[in-house]
Amino acid sequence: MQQRLNISSGAPWEETIGYCRAVRIGAVIEVAGTCAVNEVGATVGVGNPYEQTQYILQKIERALVAAGATLQDVVRTRVYVTDMSRWQEVGKAHGEFFRHVKPASTFVEVSALIGEDLLVEVEATAILGG
Repeated sequence: MQQRLNISSGAPWEETIGYCRAVRIGAVIEVAGTCAVNEVGATVGVGNPYEQTQYILQKIERALVAAGATLQDVVRTRVYVTDMSRWQEVGKAHGEFFRHVKPASTFVEVSALIGEDLLVEVEATAILGG
């Protein structure tokens, strides 16, 4: 049986909800839906989906490093936006991180995220040695 490694972001709601930022089992790392919320629970980049996406992808990168991976190991992203008319701002930030990696990616519009100021949420899957 492969060992499970849970990566916490330290967010207080991880315990309440029962999740962690990322989970690694073997070569596979799944990163939970990540929003632009800082260590004290404040939204970063209010009203700015580009800035939120940059912050989110930096958080995802930190979780991947803690799990022994890099952005180069990402094979899939799922991007949830609350306003698809602003997809280009989100896509620009995504491209800055993944232009050369080119993971499979999905952009989906959702009616809301967990906080009213949140405009973007991103999930990622990485496979080591892939």
